[in-house]
Amino acid sequence: MKVSRFSRVGFILAASGSAVGLGNIWKFPYITGEYGGGAFVLIYLMAVLVSGISVLIAEMAIGKLSRSDGVSAFESLSHKSKGWKIAGFMIFNGILILGFYFVVIGWVLDYIFTISFNLPTDIDSAQKSFDTLLNASLGTQFFYFTISVIAVGLVVVRGIKSGIERFNNLFFPLIIVIFVGLLIYAMGFDSFDKSVSFLFTPDFSKITTEALMMAIGHAFFTLSLGMGAILTYSASLPKETNIVTSAIIVTFIDTAIALIAGLVLFTFLFEFGSSPSKGPGLVFISIPSVFAQMGITGNIIALLFFISLAFAGLTSAVSLLEPAVLYFINRFSYSRVKSTTISLTIVYILGIAVILSLYDGSSEMFSFGGKSFFDLLDFTTSAILLPLSGLLMAIFVGFVIPKSQVKALLKYSMNDMLFSIWIFSLKYITPLALLVLLLRESGLI
Repeated sequence: MKVSRFSRVGFILAASGSAVGLGNIWKFPYITGEYGGGAFVLIYLMAVLVSGISVLIAEMAIGKLSRSDGVSAFESLSHKSKGWKIAGFMIFNGILILGFYFVVIGWVLDYIFTISFNLPTDIDSAQKSFDTLLNASLGTQFFYFTISVIAVGLVVVRGIKSGIERFNNLFFPLIIVIFVGLLIYAMGFDSFDKSVSFLFTPDFSKITTEALMMAIGHAFFTLSLGMGAILTYSASLPKETNIVTSAIIVTFIDTAIALIAGLVLFTFLFEFGSSPSKGPGLVFISIPSVFAQMGITGNIIALLFFISLAFAGLTSAVSLLEPAVLYFINRFSYSRVKSTTISLTIVYILGIAVILSLYDGSSEMFSFGGKSFFDLLDFTTSAILLPLSGLLMAIFVGFVIPKSQVKALLKYSMNDMLFSIWIFSLKYITPLALLVLLLRESGLI
């Protein structure tokens, strides 16, 4: 049977589509606003450069060396240490993330067809519209949630070339075009300079331990590390692919989109007198009311913004689903259709619980330890499971896979000096940073 492989460009677009998602456009701007702007951005960029790229290369290496699903990859590359296959179950981190991710994509789809054409004129109206969606429009939530699940399923069942690569080749460039267009438009506002200053002028008095840990954790979330997505995509890399170059390109695109999203949104917020520190409701509450002040232009920008947000969410969702699908195909010899159906059934059940956890009439039933099921999935994955998976991958590539095997894979991608720097970072710097993050989130330090 012919093995389906990405083209080189197809892999970069698919990996970039995985990395560029709601984390860049929804989460990055609001956490940057919450944690003081420039200093947070600087720490985030350092985390991406020091640890993010190191683990990204490591995850690509695991995928390309094994040519298999996540569990089989750790199992085959660990040789005698068979217990390492447990680390491969990080592929199901994506399933947990999709439990709330599809719900947020559903909100975005609803905003495309409702809010974009009827923008709320103030924060109170915007808050009321969002509350109505959560509490008075359960049918609407379930409808768009279901649509997003079906759309991603239809892409994944078609496989690597006909489904995932073709989907990303079409929609990911559109995300870039829309956001570059929004950036050019934002540059004409007086507040653009203020936005640049807010994002790139560090004020270290605003940095707390919590902000430091959040920046490191978000670097992993936004690069899709620890979800098995990059590992799974890398298993279908063409033989001649330069892993290091690909990792740098993906990191650059991912980081650039996050910074562009921040520049665009903060420009609009500053221009119309709103605050950047609005928390998770920034995109769904603050931004629509700002767009309303732009007149008919605001409706057009709102429509383009939410369309690009939907595309970003869907391209990431595809990558989060594929690792579990490949696992069921390889381990149980299920068809791609059956594997996709099983995976999405689990996701759908999780999504129902997420929606009900945000609905006033059932929120208590779906809350645990003072957290809604939505918040629980978000916190557990981004603060614990993803950093833990990153830590395991760093240790696995740094200490378990023979150094000669890793060096042979990367010999055309790095010279000896760069390889030494990278492997040192992977062995010592990255694990230490991730261990501190895990201990901080668990409350032990």
